[in-house]
Amino acid sequence: MKPCLAILAGTLLSAVSFASSAQAQAQPACVTQNMAVPPGANTTDKAAPFFIDTTGLDFKTAPPTRDPKSANYPPATELADGALPTAGAEGNFIIGPTHAPAPDTIAKEGVPRGKVTSFTVSSKDSVIYNPGLIRDDVAGCSNSSIMTTVTAPDDKSHMVVTTSHPGIWSRNIDVYVPAQYVAGTEAPFIVVGDGGSTAYKDLAVTLDNLIAQRRVPPMIAIQVGNGGQDAQGSQRGREYDTVSGAYAQFIEREVLPLVEQNAGVKLTRNPDGRATMGLSSSGAAAFTMAWFHPVLYHKVLAFSPTMVNQQWPHDPSLRGGAWEYHSAWPGPATPNLIVKAGVLTPSDPPGVPLIPSAPTKPIRFWFFVGDQDLFYPNPVIPDGMHDWTLSNGLMAKVLADKGYHYQFLFVRNAKHVDRPTIAQTLPYALEWLWKGYPIP
Repeated sequence: MKPCLAILAGTLLSAVSFASSAQAQAQPACVTQNMAVPPGANTTDKAAPFFIDTTGLDFKTAPPTRDPKSANYPPATELADGALPTAGAEGNFIIGPTHAPAPDTIAKEGVPRGKVTSFTVSSKDSVIYNPGLIRDDVAGCSNSSIMTTVTAPDDKSHMVVTTSHPGIWSRNIDVYVPAQYVAGTEAPFIVVGDGGSTAYKDLAVTLDNLIAQRRVPPMIAIQVGNGGQDAQGSQRGREYDTVSGAYAQFIEREVLPLVEQNAGVKLTRNPDGRATMGLSSSGAAAFTMAWFHPVLYHKVLAFSPTMVNQQWPHDPSLRGGAWEYHSAWPGPATPNLIVKAGVLTPSDPPGVPLIPSAPTKPIRFWFFVGDQDLFYPNPVIPDGMHDWTLSNGLMAKVLADKGYHYQFLFVRNAKHVDRPTIAQTLPYALEWLWKGYPIP
């Protein structure tokens, strides 16, 4: 290289290096999950709005470790390490701290294997979710725009999201059909939210084994991908955290007909043969599908379901989102509201909390939560409704009070959607869910 060219090249490299350095300095640092009491939270006055109860929490870990024997959680039977409840048992149990994978999550020789058919759907072909939602986050910073946003001045539970706008989504649908399926017959099935998650890597193998052992019926498993991103202002949050019947209708009207067409199966219309399943927000959605449409679904399985205040847009008639399944909104005391003829009206009798205020529905529910599950991950929402472990404990309390058939596992040494616990419990949970259903 000639000297003048070498000098020029060095100058250009220095300029590029300087520009990259300046750009790196201008790039805002990503705001990470909080996992502690948010700034400005009320932790001292239980009678005041938006109280956060820290009883029984060990803050030496992040998220904090919860004590299942605390008065905040329902009484539960503690099992020996590695043990699970007896078959068909109902109520509350404490398991862990060791979580070995169940043998039935491992492929076995001689077991007939099901077939998986995949296809893609787009918001362009949707009626219920067209257009979709896209939130503008800083590149490389997950959930950045909601980690630094604000809440309404008079309501710590009302997040203001200004970066969300209409957009296009596409999602994959994966349909597992067991080897035992008889063409032309109606089959039971399970709809799985957050399809494609690594948490479900053992699902097909587990179903192969359980069906071969006649511990569950030969069922179709429909993994439905979410619409994208996460939490408030995203398509995934819109689908899963909205407390309404919209997502169930999306599945019923737009997904299931395509499943039958693409996979060559017939799906049962009997709600006893229809189940929902999910993790985190899709776990809450799994319950919501059955709650708003019990004529469609009677069985629900959820890992760390998000029974907290994640609903967006803010709904003034259900201000706490899924938190109001089990508990009252913790804000300033005001009448419970409903929408009547398009107008917000005080409800009589009160419409929330939803489970205590409604007749018992024919829902069978299996769910777990970890002792180190999520705790106020967003630093800007000190609303008293973002403790995942507490929310699931409160769910267990109200389900018991209303006489539901349910099993709740409080899991020691487990984080949010804990993968070792899923591998330990998945075969057992599926068998519990389908208890009593006829197996040919």
